Order: sequence, then C-alpha cells, then structure tokens
Amino acid sequence: MKQPKRRVPPQGEIRQSQIVTTFGPGAMVDLPNHSVLVGGLDHWHGDKVEVFEERLVAWLKAQQTDRIKAHDLALFEPPVASADPTAPRAGVPVFVFPTWFVAQVEKTWTAPDGRVYRTRPLVPYSRITNGKFDDEERKKRSVVPVRFVQACVRGHIDDIDWHAFVSRGGPVNRMTTLWLDEGGAGNDFSEIWVREDRTNNRRQLSDATIRGGGLLGTCSGRSPWLGPRIVNRCREQNRLLTRAASNSYFAQTVSVISIPDADAALRDAVAEVWRDHLEYAESIEDIGRERRRHRVQATLEGHRDGDVWREVQRRRSGIEGPPKSIKQAEIETLMRQSDSLGEDKPDGDFYARTWPVGPLPKAAEGKVSRLVLCHRLREVTAQVGFTRFEAGMTGVDGELDLGVQLAPLAHSASWLPAYQNRGEGIFIAFDAEAIEAWEKRPAVVARGRELLGGFEAWKETQQSSRFEFPGIAYVMLHSLSHLLVTTLALDSGYSASAIRERIYAGEGGYGILLYTGTPGAEGTLGGLVDMGKRIGRLLEKALDLGCLCSNDPVCAQHAPADRLEARFHQGAACHGCVLIAETSCERRNDLLDRALVVPTVEHADAAFFAVERP
Repeated sequence: MKQPKRRVPPQGEIRQSQIVTTFGPGAMVDLPNHSVLVGGLDHWHGDKVEVFEERLVAWLKAQQTDRIKAHDLALFEPPVASADPTAPRAGVPVFVFPTWFVAQVEKTWTAPDGRVYRTRPLVPYSRITNGKFDDEERKKRSVVPVRFVQACVRGHIDDIDWHAFVSRGGPVNRMTTLWLDEGGAGNDFSEIWVREDRTNNRRQLSDATIRGGGLLGTCSGRSPWLGPRIVNRCREQNRLLTRAASNSYFAQTVSVISIPDADAALRDAVAEVWRDHLEYAESIEDIGRERRRHRVQATLEGHRDGDVWREVQRRRSGIEGPPKSIKQAEIETLMRQSDSLGEDKPDGDFYARTWPVGPLPKAAEGKVSRLVLCHRLREVTAQVGFTRFEAGMTGVDGELDLGVQLAPLAHSASWLPAYQNRGEGIFIAFDAEAIEAWEKRPAVVARGRELLGGFEAWKETQQSSRFEFPGIAYVMLHSLSHLLVTTLALDSGYSASAIRERIYAGEGGYGILLYTGTPGAEGTLGGLVDMGKRIGRLLEKALDLGCLCSNDPVCAQHAPADRLEARFHQGAACHGCVLIAETSCERRNDLLDRALVVPTVEHADAAFFAVERP
C-alpha cells in the first residue's frame, strides 16, 4: 500500500494579528535559517474567513486607489494552516531576501594603517549550494543573510549592488570575491568596510548613509513581495536600510469599533412606522402627537422628537448627507441619550451601559459629562498598505493620510487582510462648554502656538501630508488618555500594552475610549469595566501621575519646535511620564503635552484640570 506523502511543516509561524500589523506583505522576517520577505496577497493560498464590518468596507470603497477593486472589496483573516495532514496546504508564502550572504569564516585582515579587522566573505545566492558556501579551501561554510539592503520611501526594496558600491564609480569587476571587514563590535557603520580580494579596494559602509548622496543610485522599482520579476517605475533615491531595523516596515492600518450607528437605528425605527404614521407629518408637533399611539412610542423609544423630525425631512427630500468619518459614527452612538447601547447577547459585537459619573476629584468637577461602560465591543483592523523609513500619520477622525504613498499589498486587491478583537472598554465624555472655555484662556492660546510651531516645523520635513494641526483639545485629551492607560495598568489586571485608545475631539463631542486590544480571552476579563465604576479615583491617580516627571525640569521645558531634538509633536512628554507602548497609542506617541492636562514646573496656567500641587 502506498504511503501518503509526508506533509512538510511550515518554516515559521506568526499570529494572524501580527501579519496584519507587523509582518504583512513586503515585511522582512527572520526565520531559523533564512531571512525572507512576506509575499503579496496574490500569493496567499488556502481558505480564508471573511470579516464582516460594513462601516470599514464602505470607507475603504470610498478611497480612490488604483490598487483596490472597490466594487467587490471584502475583508478576510489571513489563511491558517489546517491540522488535517490530508488538507491542501495553506498559508502565507515568502521569498528569500536578501540574496547576499555572509559566510561564517573566522579570519582577520590587516589594513595598511595596521588596524586588524575580522573579515568574512560576502557572497551572492548563486554561489550557495544546499545552504553552504564552498570557500577557497573547499570547505563548506554556513552562511547568514547580510544585514544591509537598499530601499526607497515608496517601499521598493532590493539588494545593494556591492560590486558597484566598492568600485566607487570606476570599472566594476563582478568576478572578484568581496569581503566584509568589521572593526570593534561591528555596530558602527564607520567600522564596517566592503573590500575586493584582488585589489584590496575598499569602502566604508557609512558612505551609504549620507542623505542625498546618491551613492546607492536611483531605485530600481523592484517589489519582490509581489513577485521576483516585478519592477515598477521609480525615480526616488535608494537609502541604506538595516534588515532588522524598526523603520524597515510600517503597516498602515485602519480600524473601527463595531458599534451600532445612531443614525442607522433611527432610520430603521422611522422606516418601521413611516407608511402608517409619519409619512404625512408636517411638523415636530405632529411627531409628538403620533407618539401617543402605543406602536409608535414603542418603536421610537430612545429617539428624540427633533431627531425623528429631521429624519422625516431627510426621507422626503431624498438627499443623503455627507458621509461620516470613522470616529464620528462611533461617538454619536456613545453620546446617545440611552441607558443601554447595543444588545446584551453572548455573541454580540457591542453592548454598553451608562454609569453615574460622580463622585469626582475637585479638579475634575464640571469637566466630565458622561461615563459609558462597554461590557462587550469588537474592533476590526484592516491593512491597506505599508511604508518604509517613515510611518504614515493617522488623522484625528481615524482615517489614514493617503497623501503618503503607500506600497501596495497586491497587484490589484479585491480583498484586504483584517483581524478582529473582542474585549471591553470605558468611554469618558467631557463637557464641551468647559473645553471651549478652557481653549480661550490666554495661557492655553500661548501654549497652543508653541505646539503648532512644532507641528509646522515637522511639516517642513515631510514631502506631502494633507493633515493639519488637530487642535489643542485633541492634544489635551490624548495626553490624559496616556496617563489613564498607565494608571489602569497598575490596578486593572491588564498590561499597559493590552489597553488601546481612541480619542474623539471633533464633530459629535469630546471623549476618550479605552479598551482592550489583545486577541484571545485576555481582553474580556472585566477589569476595565470594574475600574470604570470608580472613575473618580482613576482620574485622581492619573492627574497626580502627570504633575511631576522623573525627568523634570528637562521634560517640562522641552520646546516642540526645537530642531536639534526633533521631537516636533511633543511638548512636556517623555518616557518618564506620558509615553506608552506605540501599539497602544493611536498616534505612535505623537501630539502629547501633559502641561495641557495638569500644572507642571514650567507651565502652571495652561492645565485643563486645576490640580493643587503641594
């Protein structure tokens, strides 16, 4: 009897959420024996589970991009390998990259100046046989991928032409063996040289780091994650990129909270009683009279007469309003005057209840207007592209800066990779009149000019960005959110990296949503909801935490527009006070200033919360 073919195990495994946020198409991954580039969506195979999220799909379809088929766009979780050995193989293919390697040969070379370097052969993939390199002594040597590649800001990536690099613009001899000479610990680019064995011509790797020097030439437009032979036109200059560096890949994602749209619920309610009761209503008073009927009152419960009348007028006109931003639909539902939001179902996507706000610390009295405890919520995150060297900025409305050129995930994608997390959260709404009065204070206006100066200095360093300064209220709420995350991590049972934030500071109101963003059961332990019931104590500890930083007075005195420090998006903010894990922050730790939240040693009059310092 013929034995079934033994299934070859995958060379590495990554969680689905990591593929979307960290190791998506075009990312470099170190496997036990190789360095590889994750293949594009066209190469993924196997059954995929669809993720349904109408609001996110509608926003993605509205974006004008050549790489996404908007008419049939869908979201799917990355494919996973089956436990059944007879099932077709599924997964995410990868391509070997880079294709230059360093042979593990222990030799030294003495330079003309007498310095001794550790040296190893730098060899191309064509000289590798069964994962080994035959050296000049005909010994088989193991190899490791070279640490350095070249890429451009549009995401294209390629091997460095090492022969051309070492020739310094002269004749290129590709028949010679190259050596990588390393002095010291090998981490300083000025101590790393590339050398030809015959002529001993050599060049420092640090030459390739000179901005605008053009020493690595114009980008070839290679996109090896889409296929080995895929080349696109590109006029950008190549830049040196360390393979495992943190700036080698920035996944650009868009996320939404699966929350019932307040307008959708209103439209459904009006539609149910439209034909029999509301079609001929001529004023808001008619709406009140129709509510006397038991069926109408039961259907419109939770909706105000004014909102119902506006929906009646909209239905008659047939005119749709402008599409809402991602966050606007969320905060409108969270601010809706109702004791409960969503349905309390074990498998439901969203269920929340309002909770009494008080008692609050003296500094917060009159500032907090609403508290919502989200017992169940679902976040859906989709990847739309990626960048290298610089991360794209997310707007305060939750939408991506598509002025930044994103590298594509596929030739023409009819679907995008996505994942979903289920957890819990706390929503804290702030009084709009209190914030607007605070924004007009002279000290706050002056501090706003300083932060705006830093933002404008940053924009001068960018090629293109359609975003403007989000406003002083956003910076204040964002800074308070970070203080709350740190405080929650100490008492709620969650780690700080397991708590995520969404800041609302625009149309619809002002608020902070803190929720669990970790896949699996850890996100539903109940710790956040329990902490939300003691909101007064939580705020008191968070405000006390922000008053003094271990790096004061240096932290409090930082000037956002200082070009030497180049921390243009930060005021009084550092790792000793408000910076948290970037995976938890919706702005990658940008737009922070605790001087807007509480008094600091440098700015005592710009704080929203007048905390009395000892």
